[in-house]
Amino acid sequence: MSSRVAPLLVFGWGNPSRGDDALGPLLVERLADQAQAQRGAGRLECLTDFQLQVEHALDLVGRERVLFVDAAIGLQTPFAVSKVHPAAVAGFTTHALAPEALLQVYRDLERAEPPPCTLLAIRAQHFELGEAPGEQALADLTLALAWATAWAGLTEEIPA
Repeated sequence: MSSRVAPLLVFGWGNPSRGDDALGPLLVERLADQAQAQRGAGRLECLTDFQLQVEHALDLVGRERVLFVDAAIGLQTPFAVSKVHPAAVAGFTTHALAPEALLQVYRDLERAEPPPCTLLAIRAQHFELGEAPGEQALADLTLALAWATAWAGLTEEIPA
């Protein structure tokens, strides 16, 4: 077994039992399936969890780039992409973190800048316990997956 870390990390979080909150983990699972079927499996590591935790800062060590994926309320488009920068986020606890706070934890632990990180937010509307993702959320997930597939180098170019 190799101790080499995959240069690309895709980390999605959300609760698969709460409707559209499952979008982050669903995208990561589908992207992992595509990577397995194509040439990118060794360059890409895919992780999911219910939420970001302090210990996830260690998952960033040795990466060239990181893509965070989560469901988001209030988007006017199927998905949104933004750069993530370290920041001490007010009110963070050891129970759950924003991506910016996680990067700050990385900076504090490693005494170095984190790898370039991007947040892929997927439009979400319904978070009812025991529900499956909605039809619109799944359509938006398909569009976000096309973007993420290109980000991971599994297609030729990143769609607009």
